[in-house]
Amino acid sequence: MYTTIIIDDEARARNLLQAVIEQYCPQLTVAALCEDLATGVKAIKKYKPSLVLLDIEMPGHSGLELLDFFNDDEINFSVIFTTAYNEYALQAFKFSAIDYLLKPIQHEQLVEAVERFVKRQDASTQVAQLRTLQSNLGNNTWQEKRIVVPSGQALKFYKPADIIMIKAEGAYSTLHLADGATLLASKNLKHFEDVLAEVPIFLRTHKSFIVNLNEVTEYVKSDGGYIKIKGGLTAGISPEKVDDFLERLR
Repeated sequence: MYTTIIIDDEARARNLLQAVIEQYCPQLTVAALCEDLATGVKAIKKYKPSLVLLDIEMPGHSGLELLDFFNDDEINFSVIFTTAYNEYALQAFKFSAIDYLLKPIQHEQLVEAVERFVKRQDASTQVAQLRTLQSNLGNNTWQEKRIVVPSGQALKFYKPADIIMIKAEGAYSTLHLADGATLLASKNLKHFEDVLAEVPIFLRTHKSFIVNLNEVTEYVKSDGGYIKIKGGLTAGISPEKVDDFLERLR
């Protein structure tokens, strides 16, 4: 059983989330329902939970300010945010590889997030991700944000422009970087397509490739069509993607 704390300023939201947990997530035990950040901090120090379900938008304090009440070595719990943020702000969560539940919360969404938490069971990487989320939410342009990329047991942090191509490798992906390095990421290409959906320099040109359009040097029509990219790389392009590709380059 994993001790869990819910922090949300709305009583109805707290009670509903607790009810959904009791019905669909028997591996969690809710130790406290907290109406504000101060109460939540006290509950965390008292109950030492494995998981905190945290509303990011509360009067007086943002949920992200939770970090200000703990030293990094004291954050030995995982966080799943609950939020009514719009899609633009949610991009910061995707960039930061942080789990969130979009209100109104659906039980399927909660069950999936809890399953990921149980599999992960390592709060040590959360600090860097949460700090990155703070930064990403504070930065207004995609150029300033950083993408968190899981690779084995490590997390790597990149600016979008650092990535010049991503190639599918089954359930994994290989990132080709501007400095010539490569990284095998433990996420599939669909994950990166979702994360980079609002970044205008990226396009999924093929079932196996996402390319940074700023790094394209040539489009070759022969041999079924393919793209040349700086650094001697090539990427496939599907026929149905050609018009979009050419329009984006213009």
